[in-house]
Amino acid sequence: MKKYSPLIWFALLALVIAGFTALGPAEATLGTNARVIYLHGAWVWAALAAFVVAGALGLVGFLLQISGKGRPGLHAWSRAMGRTGLLLWITYLPVSLWAMETSWNGLFLAEPRWRVAVVFAITGALLQVGLTFLPASWSSFWNFWFIAALFVVLAATENVMHPPSPMLDSDAWRIQVFYGGLVLLLLLAAWQIARGLRTLER
Repeated sequence: MKKYSPLIWFALLALVIAGFTALGPAEATLGTNARVIYLHGAWVWAALAAFVVAGALGLVGFLLQISGKGRPGLHAWSRAMGRTGLLLWITYLPVSLWAMETSWNGLFLAEPRWRVAVVFAITGALLQVGLTFLPASWSSFWNFWFIAALFVVLAATENVMHPPSPMLDSDAWRIQVFYGGLVLLLLLAAWQIARGLRTLER
């Protein structure tokens, strides 16, 4: 089987994601505008998943290093996954604005979760730029603390207009199945991004 580059796979997945989203089931209140909400939610989950993988690989890599059994590959993958998570996190912000416009008929930038997202996008970007000039093991250390801090802050952040988890809490099985498929597609796209970033370091 021919092995295609991550860029080709990502481009194909992007087309599939666009088409799949366009076929998403309508919702009783939002109608077909709900498709933007589905995409927005799946994008966030893919970013968080990449951050979690980066943090987990970073923690394992860091612990192995201090025990004298260092695995440089883990540090490199932690850095690639951390950058993948950040890329998805930053690009999810305009999708979030689109979701606000379609569901709330306007932009509510005072929403606490939106402000937290912006703060961590800026912090993450500055962090990754700084880590570029340091050994990969530093990425492992800081990726773990970044995702830990993000989850702590998100857990303490209130929702004003943003519902906790509208798709997962839905009673419509078609919406849940569709949403699960969209999350899976975004995760596959995230994996191709990480592969591409890892390849660039070799």
